Amino acid sequence: MTKIPAVAPRLPALSTTVTPAEPGTTPAARGILLAHGATGSIAGNYAGLIPALAATGHTVVAPDYPGSGDTPRADGPLELDALADALVAEAVTAGVETFTLIGFSLGTAVAVRAATRHPERVRGLVLTAGLAKPDHYANIWLDLWLRLLERGDYAGFAQARALSGLSPEALNAMSPAELAVVLDDSPDVPPAGSAEQSALVKAVDTTGDLPAIAVPTLVIATTLDQLIHPSNSRYLADHIPGAEYVEIATGHVPMAERPEEWQGLILKFLAEREL
Repeated sequence: MTKIPAVAPRLPALSTTVTPAEPGTTPAARGILLAHGATGSIAGNYAGLIPALAATGHTVVAPDYPGSGDTPRADGPLELDALADALVAEAVTAGVETFTLIGFSLGTAVAVRAATRHPERVRGLVLTAGLAKPDHYANIWLDLWLRLLERGDYAGFAQARALSGLSPEALNAMSPAELAVVLDDSPDVPPAGSAEQSALVKAVDTTGDLPAIAVPTLVIATTLDQLIHPSNSRYLADHIPGAEYVEIATGHVPMAERPEEWQGLILKFLAEREL
């Protein structure tokens, strides 16, 4: 059973991987910091993107949130400021003093908050399937996730995450074996920190941060998203000065449905903006 204590904790040390750029590049000048989604992980969200970034001359700093990957679970609620600060600290510790922040889902709010709290370090933003503040639709899904986790209903949680995370087209195209993997009801499948991360999504509000963003920004809307409606990405693009807006016809997890197209959009933006 997953329960969240009422008092915000000090964050545990984050487990962070650093993938160096190819030889001959200048890592600190071509840094990337990754911020993954709630109930996800670096491996789950960015395993395919990291090699592509390194191959184009980027040093990639990839921290897992508390309760994801090898990072211990927090002993209380997560706070957006603390999480954003912790990610930035991981990059600086790795010797990457400035960087482009690539955020997915919850990671878009983490990235925006990091950009406003540490403007001297953030050179650019890439925001996929993001939001500034959850709408009613997202909150209903998140409440369902949290209730299923609290009850220890891992079969129900796997079903809910599949329905919210994948487009109907992608889900219906799966083979029986692929579907069985998606619907795995083992309690070991969801990251240990899934409840805290989901609760943080419900609490985020970066609407006041957006006008202060002063770096090149790419917003990628997932137009078949069943969890975070694409209008949330449109809102980000409309309220971040000079943001570029593109769409990709996938559900919430483009790295699963259309990974090559998603990676191509990111790499093209980084190259054009010399990030």
